[in-house]
Amino acid sequence: MLQLRGVKFRWPGQGAFGLSLSDFAVHQGETVLLLGESGSGKSTLLSLICGTVLAHSGQVLIADQDISELSAAARDRFRVEHIGMIFQQFNLLPFGSVVDNILLPIRFAPQRRRRVGDGQTEVLRLCRKLGLQPDILPAKAARLSVGQQQRVAVARALIGQPPIVIADEPTSALDAGSQGAFLDLLFDQVAENNTTLLMVSHDPRLARRFDRVLQMEDIAQIESRAA
Repeated sequence: MLQLRGVKFRWPGQGAFGLSLSDFAVHQGETVLLLGESGSGKSTLLSLICGTVLAHSGQVLIADQDISELSAAARDRFRVEHIGMIFQQFNLLPFGSVVDNILLPIRFAPQRRRRVGDGQTEVLRLCRKLGLQPDILPAKAARLSVGQQQRVAVARALIGQPPIVIADEPTSALDAGSQGAFLDLLFDQVAENNTTLLMVSHDPRLARRFDRVLQMEDIAQIESRAA
């Protein structure tokens, strides 16, 4: 489902660092945890996978599509069709309702929209699965608790059954009990749709839940450049 081959990338400017990665693959339905401290290149790797930056050499393939072969607009369309994102800060539209936020990806993804059918019904189904009560649907995202925002972010990532979900430090703001409840909900939904899950984190306590656990230093090399 996801493969990087011989990828090299360097941020512009003096003193900027680069990332080099020979081979990394995640299979359909697999759950992978990628561990690394701050500065280990996790965010850069996610940017390469999502196509928001392009590798200077090598291939980034998603569902056998080399995303470097796509135009910027085509990459945007491909990303929203194939990847559901859960951001560390959730990135909800603060003045949009819960419904507006969850439906946002499928407004730009015809394939995901066709799989949904009735959007309102699917929003309600996902919210119930994730422990959100129906009376919350009209609420503005800015008025939700952190836990509620997190579950809305998960529903937004999952709607329309994208083949890949990428989660960027989604549990960093939660205590241990809340982390466990959140991961239970996420893994239940991922398993239900045979979705590929790639999560990046600095927290090794999450490892036991995943099919495979990797360290950033084992798959990628940071290349520093003196100023």
